[in-house]
Amino acid sequence: MALRLLLNCRELPALLGSSSRSFCQRQLLAPSRFAGRTNILRYSRQSRNTRAESFAPKQTIVPTEIQGIAIESGYIDPSKLWRSFVFTVAFSAGSFIGVTIWEYETVRSRAMDALRAKLNLNWFRERIKANRREMEQWRKDVTGWWSRLTPGERVFAPICALNVLVFGMWRIPQLQPMMLRFFASNPAAKAVCWPMFLSTFSHYSLFHIAANMYVLHSFCHAAVATLGREQFLGLYLSAGVIASFASHLFKTVVRQPGMSLGASGAIMGILAYVCTQYPDTQLSIVFLPMLTFSAGAAIKVIMGIDMAGVLLGWKLFDHAAHLGGALFGLFWAYYGSQKVWPLREHFVGHWHEWRGPPKK
Repeated sequence: MALRLLLNCRELPALLGSSSRSFCQRQLLAPSRFAGRTNILRYSRQSRNTRAESFAPKQTIVPTEIQGIAIESGYIDPSKLWRSFVFTVAFSAGSFIGVTIWEYETVRSRAMDALRAKLNLNWFRERIKANRREMEQWRKDVTGWWSRLTPGERVFAPICALNVLVFGMWRIPQLQPMMLRFFASNPAAKAVCWPMFLSTFSHYSLFHIAANMYVLHSFCHAAVATLGREQFLGLYLSAGVIASFASHLFKTVVRQPGMSLGASGAIMGILAYVCTQYPDTQLSIVFLPMLTFSAGAAIKVIMGIDMAGVLLGWKLFDHAAHLGGALFGLFWAYYGSQKVWPLREHFVGHWHEWRGPPKK
């Protein structure tokens, strides 16, 4: 099995800048478009939270207010890390519980459909549905297209569609204040928790979303074939939020606030899992197909680069988020899929009792 890899993952990104102020001024919200509506507010040192003063940057705090929304870029309250941590744990657990319920309901629905077909129940209703499908040619076309997709592509298609939708929302000027608040993860912002999740579906740069979706598509088939769609989604969603928490933790420790967005943290979790499960798989860079290397070597190099970026303070990508997602992928490859995922059977038993016997 040969997979292709484009080595571009979750960016701060470079095009957007390392701080939310430069992010807005240079890329997202052109100042000329908001002339007369941008106010610069300066905070005095007396207005700061002295309890966390050591975490404040040395430079003057200059948050920007755009259309009434303050974009915090100069102060990180370390106490917010507890909120981020609790949200990360709760969301990750909720993700796996949610996909477990989805898996159970899918199996239950298929079993009941098979039973009803065998007993010839609801024949008239099924016949009406069949007639409607015959009259709606577009639905048949969509159904045919969907049935031709591989299991990995069926999982990839909705994820890609959501990312494209959010990418389009960034292009609507009226939505940009809301996008900055909820679709860009920033430990200095007032809204901390949900942006950790929503930012994993958020891209502003066309190259950024194209590169991330290409890498996800390349590894989706192998991951879904190994994990199944439910476990894959649990891993993907959890890795994205854990990557955001790693980014928050790093920015708080080094006192470097700023926005980050992109699916690369979640993708790094999938990439690390696949490369660990299939270390001898040959990969290549899309622009250099003649250069091949093993998946095991690739994940070591990528994580080594991100570790160097964290230690040396590089700002080209959100290296801490990369490492957070990759480390969770490694954890799931070596321990989670063998020890944690089987525990869902206990929950399924309780869920089955709560649901009760199926109705015929």
